[in-house]
Amino acid sequence: MTKQSALREPRETEMSLAQLRGDCARMAPHWIVPAITAPAPVSPSLIHGVVVPAASARLVGSMSIYGD
Repeated sequence: MTKQSALREPRETEMSLAQLRGDCARMAPHWIVPAITAPAPVSPSLIHGVVVPAASARLVGSMSIYGD
């Protein structure tokens, strides 16, 4: 019977958190995120067919951020 060593050589796929963070930091400049463009406003005359219950309209209208 062979005796296995308690110390084993780390596999190539095993890495420390510090190594992983370093790899990510080096790759980050290569991850380019395109700028988000705001959609063009829609004319109110083009919005039709939307029905909002009166209770919902009153509720939203009474919120300080939207109405009064």
